[in-house]
Amino acid sequence: MTVAGPVRLSDRGERWRSLLLLLILLACFGYSFPRWADPNQNSRLDMVFAIVDDHTFQIDRYLANTVDYARVGGHYYSDKAPGIAFLGVPVYAAIRPLLNLPGVQALEARLAANEAFRSTLRPEGTGLQDAKVRFAIVQVLLTFMLAGVPSALLGVGMYRWLAHVTPDARLRLAVVAGYGLLSPVFAYAGALYGHQLAAAFLFGAFLLAYEGKARMRAGRLAAIGALLAASVVTEYPAAIVASVIGAYTCVQLIHQRQARAVGWLVLGGLPLVAGWMAYNTAVFGAPWNLGYAYSTLWTAEHQVGFMSLTIPSAESIWGITFSAFRGLFLLSPLLLVSALGFLAWWRSGRLRAEWWLAATASLGMIWFNASSGMWWGGFAVGPRYLLPGLPFLALGLTFALQAWGSRPLFRWAFFGAGLWSLAATWGLTLAGQAFPSDALHNPLLQHAWPNWVAGNLARNLGTLVGLPGAYSLLPLAGAVVVLVIAGWLHQAEAYPPVTERSGSVTTTPSQSSPLKERSVNLRGEANR
Repeated sequence: MTVAGPVRLSDRGERWRSLLLLLILLACFGYSFPRWADPNQNSRLDMVFAIVDDHTFQIDRYLANTVDYARVGGHYYSDKAPGIAFLGVPVYAAIRPLLNLPGVQALEARLAANEAFRSTLRPEGTGLQDAKVRFAIVQVLLTFMLAGVPSALLGVGMYRWLAHVTPDARLRLAVVAGYGLLSPVFAYAGALYGHQLAAAFLFGAFLLAYEGKARMRAGRLAAIGALLAASVVTEYPAAIVASVIGAYTCVQLIHQRQARAVGWLVLGGLPLVAGWMAYNTAVFGAPWNLGYAYSTLWTAEHQVGFMSLTIPSAESIWGITFSAFRGLFLLSPLLLVSALGFLAWWRSGRLRAEWWLAATASLGMIWFNASSGMWWGGFAVGPRYLLPGLPFLALGLTFALQAWGSRPLFRWAFFGAGLWSLAATWGLTLAGQAFPSDALHNPLLQHAWPNWVAGNLARNLGTLVGLPGAYSLLPLAGAVVVLVIAGWLHQAEAYPPVTERSGSVTTTPSQSSPLKERSVNLRGEANR
């Protein structure tokens, strides 16, 4: 059936599906605990503890748990972008009094008696201690609030935006699942890195800019500027995508003859930039001095080119795309399908400005990652520096499914790519108590496989109730199944009947299935 104009989906059905999607993503992102002995995460946590407990930026007391630090004037500081640590300060300050409650203090004894939990500890380690348990609790809570929740909200925002592309809810859900659960996003939505928080800020700014295409108001522009600035303060390479979104917003203003309103965009980001510059001045001596310039242990890497940036090499391009070491498309071939979808997107002639934004953001992050003197990112799951651009790369998957989803060969290829992405992404993310070492040339065979065979999986909620190895994932599987069934039962409400008027005649077709709805013409062309 062809109708004139866009199809209106049920607001109630959209809200229900959005809620279910949010719950599924939160369950998957928050089920496994972040790694305790991760120097990258610890560097940010050290800064949070230092600010709240010691009222200083100096992390001298916590130096033993990280190698990511800067030395200035005989004292040590985190060398990371400070955004996620700044946001973690009020969260930790709020929960700090709760950590002294008797139930929390007794947690160490309960964990020590938990055989499944004790089996995840290193035999040569120092075991469970009060300070370590406290540190771990704060790490879990901050990771969930500052990585898991923003990543889940990003997924819901992507699902809602894709309604401008297709009314097929199942297709949109498949795209979001491919992005959030079948790519390296799954690993870093459960880790206290800045990549996913920055990606959420960037995609939020894009959503505000897109929805303001009709008319950009001052408050919206200020919010866009604040989100773009927050993304850069959280993860410096996000400046590439932030610049693209900023340019996209400015072009919209020019089309609306509101060029002077760019000032509101600048004013929105100014407070965050000013605070970041004040921090740099207080710690590193000048507004534009970054912690990486004072890193003690990575001086050789940071002295290459400009702050470790040179030009892409054949080794780095292959390494972050198809290599067994850090190849994005080997780890998640669904994203390769998404990249091919940009061709179908261009041919469709739709959302041309958004095509340029998504393509430029994706290629910009690939260029940056391939130009880095440390392009592999240390201990990592896939090329983690690409994460701020992955939401925009994933949008192409929608157009690939629309263009070729009806072809049996493509369906089988898509299904196979999804299964491989699930096995590789979850296999690497959940294996062991640390992300794969950069000394391993094939992390899937050398890290994931041995740890899964040995039953050494990342600590999770199932571990706390005594479930060992792969059995610890059963509660998560059960929760996801329940949520999916709940969504299936409400499927009838998702697609209300569509009414077409032709003169004085009104026809209401019977309830259509999502597959049949794909034939609806969304381009507003009345093909009578």
